[in-house]
Amino acid sequence: MTRRLTPAERLASVAKDQLLDDIVKQSEWSQFLVEQAVFAFCLANGTVSANDLREVVPELGHGFIGAAINSMRTARIIAHTGKVVPSTSEATHGHRLAVWELTDKGRAIAARRAARREQAA
Repeated sequence: MTRRLTPAERLASVAKDQLLDDIVKQSEWSQFLVEQAVFAFCLANGTVSANDLREVVPELGHGFIGAAINSMRTARIIAHTGKVVPSTSEATHGHRLAVWELTDKGRAIAARRAARREQAA
């Protein structure tokens, strides 16, 4: 037989679920910001690696670099250049990092954004 939760236990459970919801929302927002950094860095410099992003993204965003790159690769906004660079992060012991660039789809998104900015001005 299952024990029924007390009112205090139910409230604690709701509070825990709310905290988890808040963490997920913050995670989505942080990943979105890192994706924007990937996009902007590619536009400004032609290519990007995780090394580049660690220097421009606040430390809280470092954990989202891989997820952001993966989601943009999956969406075909960026593509691997075929080049790799050694990681500058001590934690990774210099393992190889992919270098990424915007795809035709990514450049088309950038062109549409630029056109909207010009229309707004």
